[in-house]
Amino acid sequence: MTTFSPAPTFLSDDFLLQTETARRLYHDYARPMPIIDYHCHLPPDQIAADKHFENITQLWLYGDHYKWRAMRTHGIDERYCTGNATDWEKFEKWAETVPYTLRNPLYHWTHLELKNPFGITDVLNPATARSVYDTCNEQLPNLSARALLQYFNVRVVCTTDDPLDSLEHHKQLVQDGFTVKILPTFRPDKAMAADDPVAFRAYVQKLTQVTNSEIHTLTQYLDALKSRHDYFAEMGCKLSDHGLEVIYAESYTEGEIQRIFDHLYTGVAIDSIDVLKFKSFMLVQFAEWDHEKNWTQQFHLGALRNNNLRRLRELGPDTGWDSIGDFPQAASLSRFLGGLDDRNKLAKTILYNLNPADNEVMATMIGNFNDGSVRGKVQFGSGWWFLDQKDGMEKQINALSNMGLLSAFVGMLTDSRSFVSFPRHEYFRRILCNIFGNEIENGELPNDVAWVGQIVQDICYRNAERYFGF
Repeated sequence: MTTFSPAPTFLSDDFLLQTETARRLYHDYARPMPIIDYHCHLPPDQIAADKHFENITQLWLYGDHYKWRAMRTHGIDERYCTGNATDWEKFEKWAETVPYTLRNPLYHWTHLELKNPFGITDVLNPATARSVYDTCNEQLPNLSARALLQYFNVRVVCTTDDPLDSLEHHKQLVQDGFTVKILPTFRPDKAMAADDPVAFRAYVQKLTQVTNSEIHTLTQYLDALKSRHDYFAEMGCKLSDHGLEVIYAESYTEGEIQRIFDHLYTGVAIDSIDVLKFKSFMLVQFAEWDHEKNWTQQFHLGALRNNNLRRLRELGPDTGWDSIGDFPQAASLSRFLGGLDDRNKLAKTILYNLNPADNEVMATMIGNFNDGSVRGKVQFGSGWWFLDQKDGMEKQINALSNMGLLSAFVGMLTDSRSFVSFPRHEYFRRILCNIFGNEIENGELPNDVAWVGQIVQDICYRNAERYFGF
């Protein structure tokens, strides 16, 4: 008679951990480590106000375009995603969708986030929706924005902020003595957006107001932006970030950039080559300022945004109409990083790619500019957006392992607007420990759990702590 071993319980304490060694690595080494979330989109005003959420829908579904995309695909009307349905109705429709997200990372994330912090181990579906909704809501008075950060053992959060931001909420958090460091990140994408002269002109005018300065020339523009860069540094900023299709590395002359700025300043449209030249010039300016301050520059590359123009008009950006792009990356990256390195002005750099076809490009590109001055100076960043799931993380880890040093990796981040997304760090840690544990038990790595455990802890926390200087 054939006998079968019982199937593992879904979302047990050993979730994703296939071997005893993997379980030891996770429970003894990875799990206790604090979290440094060095790139996210949490709203600093909500942390400063210690926002209390009225219900789980507001905490969990508002602004979550991952969930909206799944609901739309399942045939749920837009009123239950971004529309005027009640919060309960929106939650009910999400609960209706969840059973059909099997093998999508949303299925794992949803249940990890219900387990922590809410202690709910029931599978979410229409039959459990009301009890899950009520159980979560009963706990929300004790789970404010700050309380959630402390619950997840978060030590540092780096928000994403425009150079024109006052950073008043970051100031308040320092004044309040909040135990979690909430630091700004300099995200100057709008300051180099030469594609739209009208919007660019409006940005210059706002910069004039914020800096209380006259801006009529390129030099004045750069001086004003540099003053904001300096201000961010005063407020504890240690990172910049850029969301780009590709790195811009077009050749230009000083005279050309002067001419292009003059046209932009007066609202005159410029051709596509001049757009690339101006963006290339501005990227170099930001990169050199980052190097001066020993910041880390981050480049999120490869998203093809706002594909659905009808929905963009109706709902605006960041509502779930973006996809992976197939832009060529290698040549421009080489020119940009190489030019900075040649002048000894290359800051610590993290490259994130959205197209998994570019994993090996990124994993080998970083090795061209790791010069021994800083451990892991140029990093291949964790899988993000469409790739921050099990398969995407494993592929990023394997590419980095095969062509670089996984041991120098600064680890995971949430890239999220949600205060309950921190189980993504747990998800990453389980996947990482499973890879190491399996290879130890296969005889591919020495059975030295103490040493491998130290490497795991470095990747989960200590590498980031040392690299960013928090």
